[in-house]
Amino acid sequence: MESALSYEAEEYIEAIYKIQRCSGVAKTKELAEELHVVPGSITNTIEHLKTHGLVEHKPYKGVKLTAKGERLALDILRRHRLAERLLTDILDAEWSTVHENACKLEHALTKEVIQLLEKRLGNPKVCPHGNPIPTENGKIEEEKCIRLTEIGLNTVCKVAKITNEKHETLLQLSSKRIKPGVLIHIIKKNPKNMVLCIAGKERIITNDYASNIWIKPLEVNNHAVQA
Repeated sequence: MESALSYEAEEYIEAIYKIQRCSGVAKTKELAEELHVVPGSITNTIEHLKTHGLVEHKPYKGVKLTAKGERLALDILRRHRLAERLLTDILDAEWSTVHENACKLEHALTKEVIQLLEKRLGNPKVCPHGNPIPTENGKIEEEKCIRLTEIGLNTVCKVAKITNEKHETLLQLSSKRIKPGVLIHIIKKNPKNMVLCIAGKERIITNDYASNIWIKPLEVNNHAVQA
């Protein structure tokens, strides 16, 4: 499914999908924060998407994708996440920078190029941040995992995915050696932050950053994990 929408419109579709997955509906304030625009500038683009049958907009409640809009969102996500894999796996781009570059690259990738790219990459299932890559048929398989902030003390976990792919967030997590596949051991928790053991070293992370990390618990262990 190829889109004739503008770069800006596709970014809106992608943002609505991500917010909708968490909240059920995308509110203007949330969209503005995700897209780094002022709330007042959103109305025209939403109306444009509505005329294309891609969204439903209820004043004071928010925006939700139609079935057509959700199918397009999955196509955009597929291009985006394969573009990220191209940047990291083939071009050796830094893990924390590829999201923004993929946002620009994804809109130029045709269906034929995506098929070739997917084959060249070995049909990857997830992006460099652990998020699932939709299939060509618009299917997406979400791995069962939970937020790091919801895990109890003394739990051994494996990082499954990072849902906030903004450069600032990824840079912070990368500096603490937190990436998909990494083993962590939760040592301390308080209302503001968590103390984790990663590769034998203690790392402090705020709960705001930790809420973007989704993990799979392993066996409870009384010793620090050596990753």
